[in-house]
Amino acid sequence: MTELATMTNDLDRLTERIEKAAALLQTQRADQARLQVERDRLNERIQELERKLQGQDPGVMIAELQSLRREQKDWQTERREVAERIDALVKKLERIDG
Repeated sequence: MTELATMTNDLDRLTERIEKAAALLQTQRADQARLQVERDRLNERIQELERKLQGQDPGVMIAELQSLRREQKDWQTERREVAERIDALVKKLERIDG
């Protein structure tokens, strides 16, 4: 009987370990499937971005950005000058009216 009880106990432990391993395997397979879907989605996103950037030289883009910044500064300078002129004209009109 002791051998039978020991064998049954060993089989129960083995069964438990096999069930845990099977559950872990299922979890791993689900994670792998999820990661593959995410990888495919990210690859599509990368390809989309590469298509958008295709033919665009970073050096050219930097030069264009610098040009736009210079243009912005010029517009800001011109805007300040116009504001100063308007302010001067308003002051002249106030003196005339005053």
